[in-house]
Amino acid sequence: MGALDEGHLGCCIDLGLENEAETAAIEDAVKLLLQGLGEDINREGIRKTPNRVANALREGTRGYREKVKDIVQSALFPEAGLESGVGHAGGVGGLVIVRDLDLFSYCESCLLPFQVKCHIGYVPSGHRVVGLSKLSRVADAFAKRLQDPQRLADEVCMALQHGIKPAGVAVILQCFHIHFPSFESAFLESNHHGWVKLLVTSGSGVFENEEKADGIWGEVLSLLKFRGINVEKIHPRASANKCWCPSQATSKMAPATDSEMTSAVFSILRSLGEDPLRKELLGTPNRFVKWLMNFENSNLEMKLNGLVLGRNNALKSIGSFSSCDEHIQSELNLSFWSQCEHHLLPFHGVVHIGYICKEGTNPIGKSLLQSIVHFHGFKLQVQERLTRQIAETASSVLGGDVMIVVEANHTCMISRGIEKFGSNTATFAVLGRFSTDPVARAKFLQSIPNSTTTQG
Repeated sequence: MGALDEGHLGCCIDLGLENEAETAAIEDAVKLLLQGLGEDINREGIRKTPNRVANALREGTRGYREKVKDIVQSALFPEAGLESGVGHAGGVGGLVIVRDLDLFSYCESCLLPFQVKCHIGYVPSGHRVVGLSKLSRVADAFAKRLQDPQRLADEVCMALQHGIKPAGVAVILQCFHIHFPSFESAFLESNHHGWVKLLVTSGSGVFENEEKADGIWGEVLSLLKFRGINVEKIHPRASANKCWCPSQATSKMAPATDSEMTSAVFSILRSLGEDPLRKELLGTPNRFVKWLMNFENSNLEMKLNGLVLGRNNALKSIGSFSSCDEHIQSELNLSFWSQCEHHLLPFHGVVHIGYICKEGTNPIGKSLLQSIVHFHGFKLQVQERLTRQIAETASSVLGGDVMIVVEANHTCMISRGIEKFGSNTATFAVLGRFSTDPVARAKFLQSIPNSTTTQG
């Protein structure tokens, strides 16, 4: 699907009855997916989930329905170049760079959102420039589609080249894709890396030669170094064309066997205006169902008995509590991965657990506490309930005096039109003496490190 295809630049669908029909079709498909997970679609927490998911997907793919040509052509302004002397400036040859445009897009391989930091440069010609906000709008129009990073960069670049007709356009994308572990691998890989990162470029006109580091590309990349971009990590086009999605590199997931759920995802793709038979999308329904089945409604006690690892890592003592024979023990930065039951979008972060332990008592093994976190995380959840469930289960094995802090990044905060990049949510649960003693709470909170859930 090229950047200049009529369906990409010129089509704008009426959002009336057709929109209602497509939304209803997505809602029906989501109901099938929820039932495939063993959920009661009439349960209060997820009763409206099909509609919320449908609206989020429609919003996240609205780029298919936008006229990119109109975005650019409505904001071209005359601007003179240098009136005398030798050089380039203004509307003739003056380099313009807009940096740090925060975008999100849906990965065409797995249907999970990925984050994009976009930088666009162009060299004006013909004594005209484009309104700077339009660069962001064009990038967003292409991001709001099922995408691959290199194609996204190419489509933005070519659309601006044809719309503005400058001497050249440069697009640099920093892309971040969540690397969600499977249920089993979460227990086996203690140092799971949560993000896959990719840096891609696209250029036209004077930027067409991307290998030339000492010319105008070098000037653009030098300015981007101030934004912490390591230009040496830019992927060559041949490498970037290989799929970066973790779902295609993961071989540990069991194959999806529910043909009804796979057909439901096929229906969602079609309702979004995509061609499910496009070669890049052929395996997408199966990959999405494999990932979704990590959150199947299942028996916690059975899995605790079967999968708790045998390691007995000692917890950290953070000092006396109220007497010489009691201490606050803690386990910090226990990773968790979960799925928002309201929007079927992932959220992830860390859990900090503190409890009161008598002197001489052996602390609970880290592996057991991590297992408790994973068992409650790998299901359809909301963060408030997750925090409570971890606290209740942990208190049953830690003696009742427990404090839990959960810090999480929610994908639904960057998609669905909200787009609050970098936001983080913290929730607390306090049981036993922690609920009545502010000194104990303060001592535990002071032990929690900063910046524990940021990507990277």
